[in-house]
Amino acid sequence: MIPSSILAVAAPLFLAFVVTACNKPTEESSGVTIEHEITPHPVRVGPATLTLRLADARRQPVTGASIMLEGNMSHAGMSPVFAQAKETEPGRYQAIVDLSMAGDWNILTHITLAGGQKLERQLDVKGVRAN
Repeated sequence: MIPSSILAVAAPLFLAFVVTACNKPTEESSGVTIEHEITPHPVRVGPATLTLRLADARRQPVTGASIMLEGNMSHAGMSPVFAQAKETEPGRYQAIVDLSMAGDWNILTHITLAGGQKLERQLDVKGVRAN
């Protein structure tokens, strides 16, 4: 049995490690704003179009970015879905994401800007409806 004095010290350290290891840093200091829209609305099972608009601090379009999307159900056990967004006009990117099941989804955006800077954002898509 582990003495309570060791547990009193070890438990907070372990918790701090787990919380730190699970948190991804945000890129708020990047100066890039990301707006998103998903259609159809309401979102239904099947293909959905995700549109992202990237702008810099001066509200100018951010062009030449590479954007990979990873869609995950909010519960464990489902395989992720992937899509690559294509730039359709300066600063506007679109992808078709196949939402294969009703429920809540999280879409991770993995963005690499033209200069090599990497950004990640999570978009929550709540209440995807069955057809």
